[in-house]
Amino acid sequence: MQTTRGYTASKEQVLTRLARIEGQVRGVARMVEEDRYCIDVVTQIAAARAALEKISLSLLDEHARHCLLGEGEAPGGPQAQADELMDAVGRLVRS
Repeated sequence: MQTTRGYTASKEQVLTRLARIEGQVRGVARMVEEDRYCIDVVTQIAAARAALEKISLSLLDEHARHCLLGEGEAPGGPQAQADELMDAVGRLVRS
């Protein structure tokens, strides 16, 4: 039996978005190799980071709606679930 994750229904979309971000990051490396203007490089880094943050928020939303509602592998009790979710949010906010 295959485990269903919160993102299972949108897995292909997530993978497509991650591939696009991977391309953005390769583009940033190319910009550095080509000695492009610093601000242009920083702007592209910010765009890639924003795209990753958007995916992260989407995954957290899907986790809350799927895993925390009893369909996934979330920790047993409500307190443990809240702790896990807030730890994940904390990691996202700190980055």
